[in-house]
Amino acid sequence: MAGFHVMADARGVHVQPVVRRITTTDLWDALKLGVEDFWAKPSHFVFLGLIYPIVGLILTQWTSGSNAIQLVYPLMSGFALVGPFAAIGLYEISRRRELGMNTSWRHALDVRRSPAVPSIAVIGAMLVALFLLWLYTAQSIYTGLFGDQPPASIGGFVREVLTTGKGWTLILAGNAAGFVFAVVVLATTVVAFPLLLDRDVGAVSAIETSARVVMANPLPMALWGLLVAVLLVVGSIPLFAGLAVVMPVLGHATWHLYRRVVEPERAQQIRRPM
Repeated sequence: MAGFHVMADARGVHVQPVVRRITTTDLWDALKLGVEDFWAKPSHFVFLGLIYPIVGLILTQWTSGSNAIQLVYPLMSGFALVGPFAAIGLYEISRRRELGMNTSWRHALDVRRSPAVPSIAVIGAMLVALFLLWLYTAQSIYTGLFGDQPPASIGGFVREVLTTGKGWTLILAGNAAGFVFAVVVLATTVVAFPLLLDRDVGAVSAIETSARVVMANPLPMALWGLLVAVLLVVGSIPLFAGLAVVMPVLGHATWHLYRRVVEPERAQQIRRPM
């Protein structure tokens, strides 16, 4: 690692990669290539994707044991906030496969040798902080409506949420707050981690480039955010087990989305193994 640097690249330069305009066709192509990467190297989802079901089950058990049932949904939906960081090993596998390099599962950990590790860690810490802030916000909304008393049971909590005015207020306010958090994460990290793996540009440039990507492509990026949210919800329903497939596909697809929306640093021939 060429010195500890976060704000700019190793030379102290603030880089501004060129951003492209894309269409919804590019989104579907990125998803298609993400599925291809997943099927080509399915062992990677065992190594990385199953982290989500395991952590999800542990968190659900913890909240149930603490009578904090009201936090189960925020925990599930909060996966979308830390997903870009958790999938970083998958970006590395897609990058290596794109270049025709060895894609053995152990190379998912090669990111630890990247000169951009400090910048990656900083943005990762930012996402974890946003996740914790989201949980605090969700708990505050619940407390403001129902007080400090936790739900007596899952059934009673569900009935109260679905059949009372306070319950519907909780649904609307909670999802509105969650939407704000999701937009912030999308706007700051949609291509940040793939960019840092591809080139050491610094955390500020990575976040700024993600923001410019969203501003240049508001409709495609809004659709991408919706697709991610829907797929994560679907994957979470069967006790989080579906995330073992959804997360790797989205991780690989995010790398290919980055390739479509950010100009390469220099012209290079991209080849994909058969």
